[in-house]
Amino acid sequence: MPSSSAHKSSTRVRPLNSAPLRIEVAYAAPQRAIVKIFCLAPGASVADALRLAALDPEFSDVDVANSAHGIFGKVVHPDQTLKDGDRIEIYRPLLADPKVARRARARNARKTML
Repeated sequence: MPSSSAHKSSTRVRPLNSAPLRIEVAYAAPQRAIVKIFCLAPGASVADALRLAALDPEFSDVDVANSAHGIFGKVVHPDQTLKDGDRIEIYRPLLADPKVARRARARNARKTML
């Protein structure tokens, strides 16, 4: 029978890493890309990084608050906790529904074949 005074791995106290997180925030406009590196405190969320990016003059034309966003191509919730090296991507709205655009291309391709 195990000793009741033995330490369990789940009860060990681990020191918190106080090193700042280096986070990349990226936005791809049609003619240019904006990529900035921000340093945030450990435990910061995606929303914290987006608020910081919204204050940057280069992101002034970007609707940071209402745009979809993700980390490395995967859409995430704003309260997602960040890890060092994460790349937050701010997505532009679609100009056209992909299904509608595909149908229009197919229709045009049929017309040119006739």
